[in-house]
Amino acid sequence: MFKKIVSVGGWTLVSRLTGFIRDVVIAAVMGVGPVADAFFVAFRIPNHFRAIFGEGAFNSAFLPTYAQVLESESQSAAKSFASRITTLMLIVQIALLIVAFLAMPYVVRLLAPGFADDPAKFELAVSLTRITFPYLLLITVVTIYSAILNAHDRFWAAAAAPVLLNVTMIAALAVAFLFPNAGYAAAWGVTAAGIFELLLVWASARRLNVSPRLEKPRGDKAMKRFFKALGPAIVGSAGVQLAIFADTIIASFLPTGAVSSLYYADRLYQLPLGVIGIAAGTVLLPEMSRRIAAGDEASAYAAQNRTVGLTLALAAPFFVAFLAMPDLIMSALFQRGAFSADAAQRAGAVLAAYGLGLPAAVLIRSAVSSFYARSDTTTPLIASLTAVGVNIVVKVLLMDTYGVVGLAIGTAIGVWVNLILLFVLAYRRGWTAPNRALGKTCMIVAAASVPLAAFAWFAPALLSRWTALLPFWQNETLLGGLGILGAAIYGAVLLAGMKVAGVRLARR
Repeated sequence: MFKKIVSVGGWTLVSRLTGFIRDVVIAAVMGVGPVADAFFVAFRIPNHFRAIFGEGAFNSAFLPTYAQVLESESQSAAKSFASRITTLMLIVQIALLIVAFLAMPYVVRLLAPGFADDPAKFELAVSLTRITFPYLLLITVVTIYSAILNAHDRFWAAAAAPVLLNVTMIAALAVAFLFPNAGYAAAWGVTAAGIFELLLVWASARRLNVSPRLEKPRGDKAMKRFFKALGPAIVGSAGVQLAIFADTIIASFLPTGAVSSLYYADRLYQLPLGVIGIAAGTVLLPEMSRRIAAGDEASAYAAQNRTVGLTLALAAPFFVAFLAMPDLIMSALFQRGAFSADAAQRAGAVLAAYGLGLPAAVLIRSAVSSFYARSDTTTPLIASLTAVGVNIVVKVLLMDTYGVVGLAIGTAIGVWVNLILLFVLAYRRGWTAPNRALGKTCMIVAAASVPLAAFAWFAPALLSRWTALLPFWQNETLLGGLGILGAAIYGAVLLAGMKVAGVRLARR
């Protein structure tokens, strides 16, 4: 399982790195002005719907059901089930695409009502969203193929697909002079990327002979189980997206640049979530689903404990960095072209607020596997909606005082509420079983984070005296040097602690 996590995490890391290059290009070309705000709304809207109807809800309902059919019946039966689900999802997505295209002004007005005060920005957001919205249909089919591949222990294609989004958008921005503005170039890049992603996972599934086909939907036990799990999963995913919708809605009323500041901070926040948290959850869910279906719950718990320990150990340095030096991170990575020092400082404050919730955020996918592996999507729904309620209330209370930073604080508090509820409910049902080795791992990670935090807090002022003498790339060199030295300090203390305690982060 460790190798699978590394494989998914490795490709996700490539995706995040290319995504960083993409965001650097966007920042340099668009900055944090009205074109950037309009594009980020256009980019977020199909991604919100994708998270509701695609990745989040669909995977939690489809993958355990597919794994059970594969385990208890045959590959042909599983393929038939996947084909019927694919046909239904295509019908739904095509209908949604037609309705959304016709009603796009109302959709944008609903999700970014503050844009109505600026007619030019509003019309641009509507136009760009009409271009990006077909990405939802394409990526939904990609999600189906990805879930099938994951169920067969084939992870690389699904993990590599997002790289194509970043590369395609960079290519589109490189020829932005051919479009009315850079927003149009990036929007067309998004839709083109959906086609390339679909071709990648389709080819991988075809080689494995598990590619679904169009098949007339019909009800059976597997379909009923899928829809029983899908309903609460959609509501739960909608709840999470509602909190993100709240960010976009509230930020649209804040001064120009608030939406963009949220976007850039969120991109860095998503780095450990994708490389570590989502990668671990992607591998853990099919692993637990198979073992529980086979009646081996002890092995399922052991896999979950190893995944949680590894996730915490890998995420701790990001947590420390986001809190100790967010301004330096933003300045080194984005401050160039139209992205000013003031913009870097604003985005850095948002990043620090997001960082408060990072430990909980990276563990949610592992925690929710306790329920999804048993096709229980109702309990995570309750936990998610409760957390969303807390999230939105905090945002509304803090927005006047803290502005865009208050939105990120609300997100951080919400993910902690979600994780605590998931753990308590799973533990009371006996669906999770933390062991002594996990407890030792948590203590060692905390101990290793202390010297790292001290280094991250005091070292920048000392090292900056040297990097200030460089003719260029001062901030980039400073951040790189701090990263290398910090990793050495954290890694040395962590490995020493593991050796003394006699525990391992992963089992071969």
